[in-house]
Parts: sequence; C-alpha cells; structure tokens
Amino acid sequence: MSGRPGTGVRVAEAEGAEDRKPRSDEARSAFAAPEGVESAPVPEDEQPTSEFTVPDGLETLAAEPEGSAFAPPRTYSAQQSPPAYTGGQDFPLARMTESPWQDRMRTMLRMPVGDRPVTEPAQRHGEAGPAVPRVLDLALRIGELMLAGGEGAEDVEAAMFAVARSYGLDRCEPTVTFTMLSITHQPSLVDDPVSANRTVRRRGTDYTRLAAVFRLVHDISTPEIDVSLEEAYRRLAEIRRNRHPYSGWVLTAAAGLLAGAASTLVGGGVLVFFAAALGAVLGDRLAWICAGRGLPEFYQFVVAAMPPAAIGVAISLLEWDVKASAVITGGLFALLPGRALVAAVQDGLTGYYITASARLLEVMYLFIGIIIGVLVVLYLGLQLHTSPNPEEVLRITERPPVQIAASMVLVFTFAILLQQPWSTVWVVTLNGGVAWVTFGALHYAGGIPPVPSTAVAAGLVGLFGQLFSRYRHATALPYVTAAIGPLLPGSATYYGLLSIAEGRLDKGFASLTNAAALALAIAIGVNLGSEVSRLFLRLPGRTSAEKRQSAKRTRGF
Repeated sequence: MSGRPGTGVRVAEAEGAEDRKPRSDEARSAFAAPEGVESAPVPEDEQPTSEFTVPDGLETLAAEPEGSAFAPPRTYSAQQSPPAYTGGQDFPLARMTESPWQDRMRTMLRMPVGDRPVTEPAQRHGEAGPAVPRVLDLALRIGELMLAGGEGAEDVEAAMFAVARSYGLDRCEPTVTFTMLSITHQPSLVDDPVSANRTVRRRGTDYTRLAAVFRLVHDISTPEIDVSLEEAYRRLAEIRRNRHPYSGWVLTAAAGLLAGAASTLVGGGVLVFFAAALGAVLGDRLAWICAGRGLPEFYQFVVAAMPPAAIGVAISLLEWDVKASAVITGGLFALLPGRALVAAVQDGLTGYYITASARLLEVMYLFIGIIIGVLVVLYLGLQLHTSPNPEEVLRITERPPVQIAASMVLVFTFAILLQQPWSTVWVVTLNGGVAWVTFGALHYAGGIPPVPSTAVAAGLVGLFGQLFSRYRHATALPYVTAAIGPLLPGSATYYGLLSIAEGRLDKGFASLTNAAALALAIAIGVNLGSEVSRLFLRLPGRTSAEKRQSAKRTRGF
C-alpha cells in the first residue's frame, strides 16, 4: 500500500465500483505519514489487532459480496415486513373491503378530517386527476334521490362521501338538511375550496329506485368493480327515467286492502272489511285528483281522510249491527305517516337535529290534516244525531289466527304502496307478522302496557331489517317501514278524535297523547334495533374496543 492517502480512492474509481460510495478526500488518518517521508516497517508481532477478530481454529463465514446501499439486507423477508400503514393507539385501522360501505363511511365521517385514513381511490381516473366538479355533481344527484326517497340524513351523507372518496376526492365534507344538500372539497391546505349544492324540491316514495341507487353506490365504492364517471351518470339517468314498478290503480287497490286488513285487525268482520276498503279507495282517488290539480299534500290528506269517516258515520246512521268504528280506524291506518315519523326520529337520534325538526314538522302537518278531515265528518254526523259508541273502539276481540293473517296482509299491501322491489315484499311481510305476534304475546297474553310492547316489537323490526339489509348490502328501509304498519296507533287516534268531536276534550287529548307515545315508541324501537345490530355485529379485523371507537359523540357539553 502506498503512503499517499488518495491512492486508494483513485484505484477504486478505476475499477468502476459503481455501487460503492467513494471515500471522501477529507477522510484521512491523523497518523498518516506526510508525502516524501517513508514510514518505518512495523514488526508483525507488534501489529495491533482488533478484539473482534475471529480466534484461531474457528471457521469464518463466507464474505458477502459488496452491493448497493439500497439493496435489502440478507435477513430481510417481504412476508415478515410490517404493514405500510399502522393505526395509532386511539385510531382504528380502516379496512375498506370488510364491511358495508355505509359503516365505513359513517366511521370516517365521524372522525376529524385530519385523522381520516388516506386510501387509494376505488375507481381509476386519468393522469390529470379526477374531474372535481363532475364528481361533486354526481354525489349531489345521488344524495338528492336518496333524500327524496325518505332515506335518513346520515346515510345520505355517507353515500355522498363514498362517491367522492371513491373517485379520489379525500378532503370532502357533505352536509344534508331537509331541503338542501351541499358538499365541499378542499384540494390542499393552500388551494381554494370547491363547493356545490342542490335543492330537493320534489319527494316521492319509491323504494325500488332507492334500492337501485344503493346498488350504484355499492358498485362505485367497490374497487373490484370498474365504474367510470360516464358509466355512473348513465346508470343514474336510467334510475331516474325508470317508471314505478306498480301502476296507479294497483296502488289504489293496495290502499283499499290495507284499510280492510287494518279494520279486521281491530275487530271488524267481512262487511267492515269491504266498507273500509271502499272508503280507502275513494279517499285515495280523491287525493290523486287533488295532487293533479297541484294542491299541497296537507289538503290531500284532509280529503283522503273524509270518505272512510263518512262511510263509518253512514253505517252508524243506518244502525247496522257492525263495528262502524273499525271502518274509520282502518282508513286511518292507510293514512298515518309512519314512514316520515321513523325517518324524523332516526335523524334526531343520530344528531341531525335540523333535518329531524323539519321532518317532525311535516309529520305534524300531515297528522293535523287527517284530524281535520275526520273531525269535520264526525261533527256533521253528530249534527245528524248519530250514536257512535266510543268505548267499542278500545274493545278489540282477540282472534290470534285472524289477526296474524290480517297483519301480514296489511304489511304486504303497505310494501306495495311504498313501491318496493318484489324480492323484498315477502321478507318484510314475514317481518311484520313477527312484529305483530311479539306485540300480541306481550300485550294481550302477558298483560304488558301497549307502549313498551310496541317498542319491543318495533325493536325486533329494526333488528331483523338491519340484518336483512346487511345480508343484501342494501338500504334497511324496505325491510323496516312496511313492517311497522300493524303497530301504528289507529285506534287511539280515532278514539281521541271522536272524544274531541263529542266535547270530551280531556279524554280526547289524553288519547291523542297516547297515540303520540305509541308512534314515538315505534320510531325509537326501530332505531334502537338497528343500533343494537351494529353494536354486536363483529367487524373483521377490529377489536371490540375499536368497533364503536369512532361513534363517540358529545355528551351534552
């Protein structure tokens, strides 16, 4: 070895060892001899040795070939490598393909924006990135169809967030109120946000269309299914153009059968069945005429409530030996806004108080319309000296086989009125039959008061509906809304209205308060059953402590 310290560097460069880092010129030993001075040879026995040298007699390992600094070590194994992303101590790892998109999106919406995990978009886009205005517009249009179809505000926000996130827009914040939807995208911390909004002006109940929208959102949020923006717009246009699955006269006939089944449920016979069905058909046709003339929905309910009440009053005037109160009660079952009430309470319990207040106000107006229509007819009947027996409303004959069959017919026709897909009609009919059997066992056989019995039966409806929806990866509304039909407080409502018409205000308002309590028990029971299913269903890849971690909300302070 030469005494010049730079010689080794020049030799290494000449040999072309490209994967070695060349030795710096400043890396010289402080004890190197200066140029021109010859160093004295050191005896071999005085050579300093390292304490890490291999002792004599021990085999040395084969020297590894010198490679690049970026090459993996010899002991590295890709199978044993840690994951690329590890959740923090209080931050659940989001596994985006192991649970329904509703749960995944609800989980991330409840997180602060900075804590949301960054994931790969489920759908591919061009090199220029996603078309932000088109993605936001698609999310708004999907949210509009869902909100107009009666879906809860939380699920509407989750769907809008899923669409935006699937197309690569991570920093999005959707907002839903009763008539307005908006979504904001923040490209980065230094760029201006992009916002868009849409107004919901028309509402209509069509669960077939709602189910198709859920399938579209599911396909968009699934990485294995390729849905481009153009394809999503095409499918959305087809959903909007599709006609309702059932014609107007089928819906009218379903309304009549619903009223007849409800009258049988509260103790009516064959004649009462046909009288209630006729009253409901006439009321439905009058409501269709008012809707065609552009009258608000409030007046449609006023008009629709009059024919069943008029037929009941006519039967009382003729003094037929039939239960005239069951005719009016059956007509009320076909009009009570159970769907809107369940949605209102669900929004309130999930923290969307503005939307819940607007929905409850809508329920109140519709209920007042029913009260006005029935009260006008009952008051005219009293002027004609009818002799209604208010107490017969509360005397319901216990006929378990007939009542179970009537409850299932009621649920079946209610599902037709909600424009449900045919594949869900039979499932919800069975769910409604289970609900009525539970209520009958608790109230009639067990002697439990009607409010807790109704709440327990509605809880089973919500539980089974949520399980069915998870099995089918669809919305829970088609499996829940029609099933609560037999539990609606038609008898308590009619008894309260009749008492008010006769001047007994104390009993009338007490009965209407009882009807309101029953309605709230239905709505809270349905929501509680859905939450119980989410609480105890184990999500793959997450511990029990992490399942509900992101569902924390404020505690009143």
